[in-house]
Amino acid sequence: MATYADTAAGHADWQAWQHSWDRQQEWYLPDREERFRVMLDMVEAFTGPEPRVLDLACGTGSITDRLLRRFPAAQSTGVDLDPALLTIARGHFVADSRAEFVTADLSDPGWVRKLPHRSYDAVLTATALHWLRTDALSALYGQLAGVLREGGVFLNADHMPDASTPRINEAAHAFDKVRRERTKTAGAQDWIDWWGELAADPALADVVAERYRIFGDPADGDHADGEVHAAGWHAETLRAAGFAEARPVWCSPEDGMVLALR
Repeated sequence: MATYADTAAGHADWQAWQHSWDRQQEWYLPDREERFRVMLDMVEAFTGPEPRVLDLACGTGSITDRLLRRFPAAQSTGVDLDPALLTIARGHFVADSRAEFVTADLSDPGWVRKLPHRSYDAVLTATALHWLRTDALSALYGQLAGVLREGGVFLNADHMPDASTPRINEAAHAFDKVRRERTKTAGAQDWIDWWGELAADPALADVVAERYRIFGDPADGDHADGEVHAAGWHAETLRAAGFAEARPVWCSPEDGMVLALR
């Protein structure tokens, strides 16, 4: 049976779509590359330069792209449910045997059985798990403890607000709103603009329509069911799930990154 990637193969400019995805994400996260650098620093510190990595909720494969450029001997398995983003990822890495991609729903208790390897040196994810409800995320953390080898490392960079600092939060949010408005006026794309442009690509229209059937139209608020938590909650939940150690290792005024050691 033909896949979406087969249908679109040879017709879409995968590198251009990968690049435009990164630019759209940077509109929201101007320090995105810095969090990736810290993430990969920690991977090297715990696993060395040849890790087997699970790129969780991988999207178009942004983490995998940076991983393989920094560590040429690394291997990556990307997992996501979004058929449009996975199509771009598969197209972008079509000639690279170091990267493979799996379609799976992280809220499905059996998603781990779809992985091609029984264990990984590192599990990495960024700006993705806030899509999950609290119960689903807690369950996922328990599953990840079983996916990582002993001594393996998990890193989650995401929205991690701290409700104990309301004035700081208000000022940071106001500053970021002005920054976004300024860069949008200069031509930057936001989430809705990007999906609209992707849907207009004839080679990808069908897979975008399938994505909308799964998640809804971005214009209607496709993040509505997700929940966010402070970094301390993530660390505590990861320890309760079976990780030996967990704590924040990076933060910005509104986001954070938690590292957990198996």
